Amino acid sequence: MESRDAGSAQAPLMDYEEISYQRVDQAALITLDRPKVLNAVNDRMRVELLDAFDRIDADDRVRVGIVTGRGRAFCSGADVSEGAETFDLTGKERPAGSDTAGKKSAIGSVPWNTSGQLVARLFSLTKPVIAAINGPAIGLGATLPLPMDIKLVSETASLSFIFTRRGLVPEGGSSWFLPRLVGMNRAAEWIYSGKSVSAREALESGLVRSMHRPGDLVTAALELATDLATDTSPVAVALSRQLLWRMLVADHPMEANRADARANFFLGATDEVREGVQAFIDRRSPQFTLSTQRDLPNIFPGWVDPQFY
Repeated sequence: MESRDAGSAQAPLMDYEEISYQRVDQAALITLDRPKVLNAVNDRMRVELLDAFDRIDADDRVRVGIVTGRGRAFCSGADVSEGAETFDLTGKERPAGSDTAGKKSAIGSVPWNTSGQLVARLFSLTKPVIAAINGPAIGLGATLPLPMDIKLVSETASLSFIFTRRGLVPEGGSSWFLPRLVGMNRAAEWIYSGKSVSAREALESGLVRSMHRPGDLVTAALELATDLATDTSPVAVALSRQLLWRMLVADHPMEANRADARANFFLGATDEVREGVQAFIDRRSPQFTLSTQRDLPNIFPGWVDPQFY
């Protein structure tokens, strides 16, 4: 059940049954909460996660999101209670909460799946997200953290891009994310073999930032969230997040140059920069006032976010 935050700027859009949501200082801690099935993602959890990501974006007091799992696993992947039929989307209606809900799926129509919706929403967030991978992360559980900005693992964690062992290909855009995060050689080995990747190997590959004892993982994630949120402008962080992810596929560094010039042209005319500079001169913490909800400029004209959700 949801851990309610009575002081939240926006009431929850729904009651949570499969996840919990708790605001801790300037962080929103989202916990996948189906421990009896190792936090497998069913349709209800998908909708609740989309709602929680919307809630993070809507609350100016939340600066960073953290996603972890309850119990011994982070996420065992998609709920396969329907057996192999879980992955046969032909003739099925598209999931509730998508822009094509109610329409029938067919081979030629490229139906949106659970991971695609979640990854698209994570990619479009205005707040950084930390993955606190507390245990096995399998299939969808391994692809879900990839679009999160910084990843931490427990010593007991592992990741398995197990798709080829199930007759599937890697989902959730992982063929885009994984080579950029660990290089083509490792990505190819992990995906083609479907093998289990230990926490140590994930750390050595650069996929994750740090490894922690199980009892210290969430604390470390919260401490990192505090570091990201302390004395930084929410709008500057949001724009920096867009720059980092979108420039991964830029054809030329001038694309980044033009985008960051647009961002700094906007910010330079605001009180945000004046406050940042004056706080430095006064040797105090800055009090930034711009809102990611109201004040975020478009520094990528012509960019269209994929509407998977």
